[in-house]
Amino acid sequence: MFLDALDVSMVGVALPSIGAELGLETTSLQWIVNGYILGYGGLLLLGGRMADLLGRRQVFLTALVVFGAASLVGGLVDNEALLIASRVVKGVAAAFTAPAALSIITTTFAEGHDRNKALSIFTVFGATGYASGLIASGALTSIDWRLTFFAPVAVVVLVTIAAFIVVPRTPRPARGHIDFAGAVTLTGGMLAAVYTIVTAPETGFTPLVTAAAVGAVVLLGAFLVLENRVREPLVRLGIFRVRSIVRANLAALAIFGSYISFQTIVTLYLQNTLQWAPIQMALALAPAGVIVAILSPLAGRFIDRFGTTPMIITSMAAFVLGYLWFILRGDSAEPSYLTDYLPAFALLGLGFALGFSSVMVQATEGIADNEQGLASGLVQTSGQIGGAVVLAVVTALISGGAATSIAQYQPGLYMVTAVAVAGLIASATALLRRRTALNPAR
Repeated sequence: MFLDALDVSMVGVALPSIGAELGLETTSLQWIVNGYILGYGGLLLLGGRMADLLGRRQVFLTALVVFGAASLVGGLVDNEALLIASRVVKGVAAAFTAPAALSIITTTFAEGHDRNKALSIFTVFGATGYASGLIASGALTSIDWRLTFFAPVAVVVLVTIAAFIVVPRTPRPARGHIDFAGAVTLTGGMLAAVYTIVTAPETGFTPLVTAAAVGAVVLLGAFLVLENRVREPLVRLGIFRVRSIVRANLAALAIFGSYISFQTIVTLYLQNTLQWAPIQMALALAPAGVIVAILSPLAGRFIDRFGTTPMIITSMAAFVLGYLWFILRGDSAEPSYLTDYLPAFALLGLGFALGFSSVMVQATEGIADNEQGLASGLVQTSGQIGGAVVLAVVTALISGGAATSIAQYQPGLYMVTAVAVAGLIASATALLRRRTALNPAR
């Protein structure tokens, strides 16, 4: 979790420097982010299920080594296509490490207080990685952006050693039937769908994009048919009948979909338009990560006391308020960091601190141990698909020449806010439904 958050924040800060050295436009830079999302979002469900079937520790360690190797390659290449390819491979590796890591936690700790506390600590590591990545990337990018690709390699080495020592060996899962037809149709359909989502807003429906869209519909349709017929499906479709799990996935989509795009806008605006140095920009965003690191240990207690739904609603409200604050105050003629930017970043940190652990708990509670990898992969897929969809749309909205003011970024900011509002509404319906059930006369 630390490594994943570290990598995302480091690359986000380095984007302008990468673009300047390699001569990349905004539409090309988005593929450094979306190449990762393509591999990650396209294979997360498969990665989670493979962790259940092949053993979480084995899958985690193998994919971790691939992640480190791809990061090393990314820092060595000078070609745009090879750089993006390394990010795709890195995303593929993360699609196996992320659900394996989360399911290791959810199967190690019993549902309830212990698991809530463990997931709160999990969030702390994510926040620490994110904040560390911002500050480290600001310093490293000032020297050479390639260092932001090399730094995760060192973390991979440390995590691999720690995993051998700390993650317990468990009995090999009972060898079940691997649904290869389901794996092929799901993986192909997800990759085609993510490619269409991230490409269509930039290029329109070219023959290749159209073919990918059609392929996604056909393959995912075939996957649904197959999963209803096989005895041991790759994805048990009945999991979607649990309303709380569906709401948790919608919340993950809204949180990551809105924030990844917001960070991209802020990074480009502060560095390219306001001419801030990378370290200035990194320090500006760092308070959000610090707030998450401070408050996340308390999230487990809040979940025990109030439940996941009120926590997620409060989280989404904080995101909405943070985006609105930036929209209303970010276009000041002479913006002040303390009054115009810091409150927005603090609200986003509060949103993550309250929401991330709550979403993960809600997405995995009530699920048997042998499907924890599936549930973990599902919620993380929702976050990545949300990031891909919203970033693609936002990039299309803000593209079109050099931005000399925040005005060019406003359409993207409106889109980000709308996504957060939609997430708030989706989460609030559960509370309204519960009150209606308690007061049927109304």
